[in-house]
Amino acid sequence: MGIEWADLAGVDMLVIGVMVTLAIGPYVSASRGGTSLALATVLSLMLVAFVQFTYSVLYGVPMQFSWMIDLLGIKPGVMGDSEESYRMLSAAWLHADWIHVLSNILVIALVGIPLEQRLGGRRWLAVYFLGFLGGNLAWVLSHPDSLSPAIGASGAAFGLLGAYMACWPEDKIEFPLLFFIRAWPVWLIVFIRLGLEVWQMYDLQSGTAGESNVAHMAHVGGFFLAYLLARPIAQGAPSSLDSTESSATHSERAQALRTQAIGRMGSLDDDPWFAADKTLDGRAARILKRLREEGDELETRRAWLEELSEHTICPVCDGEMITEMRGENCRIRCAISGSHVKWP
Repeated sequence: MGIEWADLAGVDMLVIGVMVTLAIGPYVSASRGGTSLALATVLSLMLVAFVQFTYSVLYGVPMQFSWMIDLLGIKPGVMGDSEESYRMLSAAWLHADWIHVLSNILVIALVGIPLEQRLGGRRWLAVYFLGFLGGNLAWVLSHPDSLSPAIGASGAAFGLLGAYMACWPEDKIEFPLLFFIRAWPVWLIVFIRLGLEVWQMYDLQSGTAGESNVAHMAHVGGFFLAYLLARPIAQGAPSSLDSTESSATHSERAQALRTQAIGRMGSLDDDPWFAADKTLDGRAARILKRLREEGDELETRRAWLEELSEHTICPVCDGEMITEMRGENCRIRCAISGSHVKWP
């Protein structure tokens, strides 16, 4: 039967609460700060793995045999019950050991970061979701009666490779391959990594490889679902799919990120002082006018916003105004409460 929710003690529920908080926290921070969701994913996976590891040390139970795996991992035999659908999500944050989690975050970091620069954060997150969803579905469909839990972000990692292959296969990214760490084209990385998966699956099917606790089918499923849907998702991304460039350099991907940041700058047409019937005058009004005339670039907008903050007060509480950065974007806000003013 395995572990049921009713079997958990209060401390076990507390552990799950901590895991959920640590899994979500990096994404909330990245969203608020406009920072990388790929790096947030790496941190999220490592924090959850740390909880697993700590629990295993305290209770003397190996990570792969803890109740977390049984309760939160994918069990194809029970997935027909809608109440078990949470496993499709929770399984992607659990790992059997540190080698398992580190091998996944290596791919997510090295492949995910340049892909996020190409796609943008939200599209990247959609592709990552498709990866682990495709991996889980492939495992459930290929092992419908199994009650052995499957876990890990490997399907998501292969999904990132699938999306990159579908959209920008000629990009060169730093990756450990063939005992060398250098910039390899994405198509070669995929050829070798996916080829090894198919070969291992063939060995298992033919009975020449013995037993395996690696869900190779999940890796392949994650790759192909992301591969099939990546191009529609990438429409409108910072990097064009129609580009004739044979390979993206670091500067080209940085330019794609800059384009994305410019798109998030916000409108300067309205301002909080006018809305509060406290229209600016004198030097502050002149600075605001220059900001509107020249604030279509990141650096000039930041410079004028910083100067404006020094010559204005909050129209709500008459408090000090300061500037803050969200990634490459700058905005002005009330130092006392962000709910008073956050502009633009």
